[in-house]
Amino acid sequence: MLVVGGGPAGSTTAYRLAEAGVRVLLVDKATFPRDKPCGGGLTVRAVRQCPVDPSPVVEAEVDLLELRFRYGDAVERRAAEPVIRMTQRRRLDAFLLDAARERGVEVREGTTIDVTDAPADIVIGADGANGTTARAFGLGEGIVHGVAYEGNVPYGAVSKERYGRRAVVELGEIPGGYGWVFAKGDHVNVGVGAWQSEGPRIREHLARVCRAHDLDPSQLESVRGHRLPLRRPGARIAGERALLVGDAAGLIDPVSGDGMYECFVSSKLATAAVLDLLEGRSSSLQAYEAAVEEALLPLHNASWKLKQALDRWPRLSWRVARTQLLWRTVERLLLGELSAPTEQQGLARLPLRALDALGRRS
Repeated sequence: MLVVGGGPAGSTTAYRLAEAGVRVLLVDKATFPRDKPCGGGLTVRAVRQCPVDPSPVVEAEVDLLELRFRYGDAVERRAAEPVIRMTQRRRLDAFLLDAARERGVEVREGTTIDVTDAPADIVIGADGANGTTARAFGLGEGIVHGVAYEGNVPYGAVSKERYGRRAVVELGEIPGGYGWVFAKGDHVNVGVGAWQSEGPRIREHLARVCRAHDLDPSQLESVRGHRLPLRRPGARIAGERALLVGDAAGLIDPVSGDGMYECFVSSKLATAAVLDLLEGRSSSLQAYEAAVEEALLPLHNASWKLKQALDRWPRLSWRVARTQLLWRTVERLLLGELSAPTEQQGLARLPLRALDALGRRS
């Protein structure tokens, strides 16, 4: 069994398979710890899907969400308990990879491999948005992309009192995305996400977020950009003896740009598909694709509609997004009490219907 990629999707898939008694080789071209562009937020729903408790690498907790419209009008919503645990991918990824190694996975860092020549009966592609496994097995067609750009600012340059335990989200200004300021242990992460077509303007978008928070863009440290792969329904992510997990499969929430929940869900579903194949309950890995759609499509369909609503009707969408009724749904999603907005009941469904209507209008 070969897993290509040692990020959270790859390491947790390897961990689960090794736990089930499968011999697993995991390879990654990087040497860990290595940095990875990411806002670094673990929602509670993501943590609940992770087979390893990430608490040792959690730096801060967030229970206050601040939504702002075009860097002005703002609303704050406080959760009854922390809804996001903040970490850094440099620490999280190394921690999860070590857990896989301790579970019995053979890990080879600083190693590249030609998956078409690899002596492995089954290949798991966990090599991210720019990986080669998908192309090698004819998978991943139909995945579209966004782009993100981010950096860090240490406390002192920004106020910990202002940003501690807080996630700030800037809406309505950036096509296909938003800006953010996320609290960490000793700094804040400042970033923007957008459609890939916004790539030529992504630096200016980030500078605008900085200025809106009284930051000089030159104060940003460790500035980096990355692509955000977004799977459309029907995009192939499984074949006879190969499948894709996490970012390699485009499993990122279209609105939030977060893929940690999806990465852990896909690792669990991939493990089940592999075990079914190895134990003779199926003849290929193709059932994995249907399992992913069943688990994630209701959530992602709702997210695509919200993304379209925010792009087409930003001010109307903002009026809905700032309501207390919608916050009830968002909080329950972050906590993992709902797997998709469509599960919400009662009056709290009203703003969801409004956003759905806006997302459908041309």
